[in-house]
Amino acid sequence: MATEAATLEALTARITELESRSSIRDLVSDYCHGFDKRDYDKFLSIWWEDCVWDIGPPFGRFEGHSGIHEAIYDVLWPAWGESHHLSTNLKITFSDTDNATSICDVDCMGKLIDEDTCTIVGATYADQLQRRAGVWKILQRTVTIHYFNPIPGTVLSAPEAG
Repeated sequence: MATEAATLEALTARITELESRSSIRDLVSDYCHGFDKRDYDKFLSIWWEDCVWDIGPPFGRFEGHSGIHEAIYDVLWPAWGESHHLSTNLKITFSDTDNATSICDVDCMGKLIDEDTCTIVGATYADQLQRRAGVWKILQRTVTIHYFNPIPGTVLSAPEAG
């Protein structure tokens, strides 16, 4: 019986980790979809109330849901007329069943409000994540921007109907 109980406990732990990994991957995607599609409710839903979003220069550090609101409505969305985030290389590490860290790389292409050409940003997101009452959210995201450059001659435009 003890072996059977241990096997069931191990299986439960593996399933819990798989579900947690899936939830954390969804947070990464909801960040991109929420930001790019200007869906503030989706974007806010990934953050704990006591979160920190440290975007670094030139944008700043924002704390709590009020800080997220300030970053989105006063800093970022007014600057970006259009954006498209592509995240990759997600690595998730669990310290226990309710705490994890993750790191992923991101390329963001878009158009700044005051420019007609495309700008590309390359960055790394390092996250501290927590599960509270069975729900995973971001506690802290630290952004390291590697480059933030215009791509002269590139104009973002919809394809022509054909």
